[in-house]
Amino acid sequence: MLNLVLFGPPGAGKGTQSEKLIAKYQLLHISTGDLFRAHVKGETKLGKKVSQLLADGELVPDAITIAMLEEEVDKNPDAKGFVFDGFPRTVPQAIELDLFLERKGSKIAGVIALDVDQEELTKRIAERHKVSGRPDDDAEKLKKRISEYFDKTIHVLPYYEEQGKLNKVNGIGEIETVYNDLCSVIDKF
Repeated sequence: MLNLVLFGPPGAGKGTQSEKLIAKYQLLHISTGDLFRAHVKGETKLGKKVSQLLADGELVPDAITIAMLEEEVDKNPDAKGFVFDGFPRTVPQAIELDLFLERKGSKIAGVIALDVDQEELTKRIAERHKVSGRPDDDAEKLKKRISEYFDKTIHVLPYYEEQGKLNKVNGIGEIETVYNDLCSVIDKF
């Protein structure tokens, strides 16, 4: 099973690249952001809890995130693997993901971090906000999300680096160029 973590700040291109990788490697995409939005839209019990957190640009507590992720993986027992997008965001989440996959006889094959500077991120998300109207892409919430990433989430990278699983790819450039660079890394797993 090929399990990948696609890592990067909001606007780095994780969603765009995930779509292309899923098609090529026949993996399933699990985006915690998409899961959260689906629960919010469906007004589930979890969605109501998550709604205010997302609207404020806050991170959802680990227990909720992990339970939801495990549920999604369990729904797809025949999957060839998963692309985890936006997860893990904390070292405890990374540890829980490793333990969960180990219980299923699997593991993370590799972590790919898309490197994109803050200026480019701000530009990309401003454009995305015009098209999607996502409430979490609002300028003030965006600043908070990017700050959360660089203050907290980025600390997950050393966890995977110690395991020899971290790979960095330049996320600035043409979509196809970034995609080809990602494939070059994945083909080595």
